[in-house]
Amino acid sequence: MNSLGFHEGEQEVQRRAGVSDEAARLEGMLMPPNLDGGLTLFLAKRTLAALTARDRAGRLWTSLVRGEPGFLEAHGSTLVVHTAPRAEDPLHEMPPGQTAGLLTIDFAIRRRVRVNGLLTRSAPDALQLEADQAFGNCPAYIQQRSLTGDATAGTGTVGAHQAPGLVLTAEDEKVIREADTFFLGTTHPSRGTDTSHKGGNPGFVRIEDGTIWWPDYAGNNLFNSLGNISANPAAALLFIDFNTGRLIQLSGMAEIEWVTPGSPGDDGGTGRRVRFHPQQARTSWSPLGADSVALSPHNPEVDA
Repeated sequence: MNSLGFHEGEQEVQRRAGVSDEAARLEGMLMPPNLDGGLTLFLAKRTLAALTARDRAGRLWTSLVRGEPGFLEAHGSTLVVHTAPRAEDPLHEMPPGQTAGLLTIDFAIRRRVRVNGLLTRSAPDALQLEADQAFGNCPAYIQQRSLTGDATAGTGTVGAHQAPGLVLTAEDEKVIREADTFFLGTTHPSRGTDTSHKGGNPGFVRIEDGTIWWPDYAGNNLFNSLGNISANPAAALLFIDFNTGRLIQLSGMAEIEWVTPGSPGDDGGTGRRVRFHPQQARTSWSPLGADSVALSPHNPEVDA
């Protein structure tokens, strides 16, 4: 991989959004990273991460991986994940030699870090990622939560369904419509894979005619996710119901829609939204929960 500079998809979205100059000032964030120091300490304290990669059939998924503090071990440009997706997860025994993107988050202090690179090891009990990019994001749109549950407990499969023009179940739709948080996985044909966090007030994710869409709120102007979608529509979503522990993983295709700023549903006024077309879905359960939530003060009001 060559991570020096923005790729063509990121540049195109930056140009259309009118932020090319602002983004150029942040291009140094994409330089090959050294994970030692503050990043190592932050990673070592985490108990949760979202991981995006392709399954053995080549389909993109985003999965939840959890462990006790220390399960994310970083040295130099190497990140070792001392766990792996379990047997019921679509990324169980995912092939090494592919790009992958990991995001870990501390909901309590509203801080997140992304590590993207090459998956060099995929074993039943461990993964290894050679980092090509690593950077933090601002706390905007992160809901403050105190997590509960056994970090080492597994998940149990509730169901899996797939079909052309997939119809989401009523249970799936309820979780998605009420979500204030989800994770988005995207990938570029040659420049790597990424996992990002998306947050907003409940109701910011909409379901319409079997598709899922959400407004793209103002961020750091890098447009890692939208840039990847511009170059390659493959995408994955992960929703977590923090009340019940229900997990919903969706794999499909995404597209960027440019609308008139301030039009109905353009909550943040950016004139951008992402529409996701689900093709496969898996539901499972995790003991992950939260005993309280404080919505981010940066969340735009949802425009019905």
